[in-house]
Amino acid sequence: MHPSHRLLQTLHGINGKGYKAYKETKGVYDFADFSLSIDYVQGDPFAVPSHLSIQIPSSQAGFPPELYSNKIRKVALGDFLSRAFQKAIRKTAKGQRGTGHSGLFTIDCGQQEVLERNSLLISADFVEARFGVGLPASGRRILGLEAEQMLFHELPVIVDQALFYKNLPTEQLLEHVQVVEDQEALRKQLAEQGLVAFIANGSTLPRRSGVDDRPLREDAGEIVVPFQSPPQLEVRLNRPHQGPVRGMGIPRGVTLIVGGGFHGKSTILRALERGVYNHVVGDGRELAVTIPSAVKIRAEDGRSVEKVDISPFINNLPHGKNTAPFSTANASGSTSQAANIIEALEVGAKLLLIDEDTSATNFVIRDARMQALVEKKREPITPFVDKVGQLFEDYGTSTILVMGGSGDYFERADRIILLDQFRPSVVTEEAKQIVEVFPTRRKAEGGEKFGELIDRHPLAKSFDPSRGKRDVKIEAKGVQKILFGTTEVDLSALEQLVDVSQTRAIGEAIFYYTEHCASKGLSLKEGLQHLMDQLEENGLDMLTPFKTGNLALPRIFEIAFAINRMRSLRVR
Repeated sequence: MHPSHRLLQTLHGINGKGYKAYKETKGVYDFADFSLSIDYVQGDPFAVPSHLSIQIPSSQAGFPPELYSNKIRKVALGDFLSRAFQKAIRKTAKGQRGTGHSGLFTIDCGQQEVLERNSLLISADFVEARFGVGLPASGRRILGLEAEQMLFHELPVIVDQALFYKNLPTEQLLEHVQVVEDQEALRKQLAEQGLVAFIANGSTLPRRSGVDDRPLREDAGEIVVPFQSPPQLEVRLNRPHQGPVRGMGIPRGVTLIVGGGFHGKSTILRALERGVYNHVVGDGRELAVTIPSAVKIRAEDGRSVEKVDISPFINNLPHGKNTAPFSTANASGSTSQAANIIEALEVGAKLLLIDEDTSATNFVIRDARMQALVEKKREPITPFVDKVGQLFEDYGTSTILVMGGSGDYFERADRIILLDQFRPSVVTEEAKQIVEVFPTRRKAEGGEKFGELIDRHPLAKSFDPSRGKRDVKIEAKGVQKILFGTTEVDLSALEQLVDVSQTRAIGEAIFYYTEHCASKGLSLKEGLQHLMDQLEENGLDMLTPFKTGNLALPRIFEIAFAINRMRSLRVR
């Protein structure tokens, strides 16, 4: 019997039976143009949908090899195909039919960012799509004929529309791949040019809202101000496909972004923090790129801190409490921001992005009047204004700081950019003249050096993934929360974490770290670098013992920050 006929016979045989009978369908089935693998069957119609995958020989899928000839092209092509698969679902599938998730097709695909995922894999041998199917039921009774409609009628149409080169909009596909590769090329040029970030002229940086990351639309009556570099900072970079592009290059060092409220300061910083990722065509930020080691820093009241040496910023606490290292279960705004910076430096951050709106005021600045009233010997906090220059001089870590309320950073900044109605201009000289007319009279409190950075070594006992009767139970609760065993990890302050699939991968990555690194005496950075090297070599599938299609690659920084926010963490 032909394998697909065997699946059809099984569906007819279990029609009307209890839902668990769907497990009889597990296996691999040959269809006319592809093979279908039913990898995991959900326990009931309300559970996570079943995991299925499609494989098509590359010779039949017909994609030109140059579209996937290197890593970034594979990522871009996979991103395009997963989006095409989702579009085909919306166009073809009937939708919910029955109880719970019954009748639904799902695939993990991106929004504005293009991330490496394991939902769509391309190689010289095959194209593989991994997706979810809510196998249909009425109550908890199998609707076998509805399942037949989904798998034998709707799915072949979805596959035909999304996974065969001849049926895709080839010009759009090629543009997508080339635009992503161009972004990667621009990002690699930054270090060569002595830059930490670049924003091309004509970019659209404002978003529709705080919960809608798509660009503003002029045709919808919204005022869109295309980005235009100030002449003093304009540079030219090269793209392999679309040619040279001009825009604002931000050099290494200390950059201050100033301006009135609502004039675009935080918008430009937001674009820079997302510039560590590539973006889809039409996003408006395709040509806004930042070095990969850029980290957004903010205050985070209430977080736990485990043996972080925050003494460069905070020392001489009352009652002799030590800050080298410093531990607390309930950090203040200033201690949390200090810890966030040190933790970022610990794993290699070379650019800090800081907005005064999300910073602790007493951490960012201490003016002359406050210095006169509260002597330094009574103030344990050394404000960031006194350490930002040392951070670059001693460790080569740059800072881009949004500031609208204090001019005390004028002396420390290498360049100052003024935003006026979303239009940037360089006002460094004007600011230096203001310093001469209105001297700050504050005293530098940072000493001569930034301070030593100490590696920490997490202890294996910090990581217990068990919950109840299960040895390993790891869940992502949306983008901002992980349950690792019984430990709840709050990621709400990680503003560069953009996708729940990254959060899932972080949970699994912590488990990999637990199994392969934590007991070897490695420092946190050494262990996580080993993890990232393995991910680069083996892909996201190495994180799970079974096939999934819902993981997206996180950065080393977000994995480290998740570990640092585990209240079970213990280090030496």
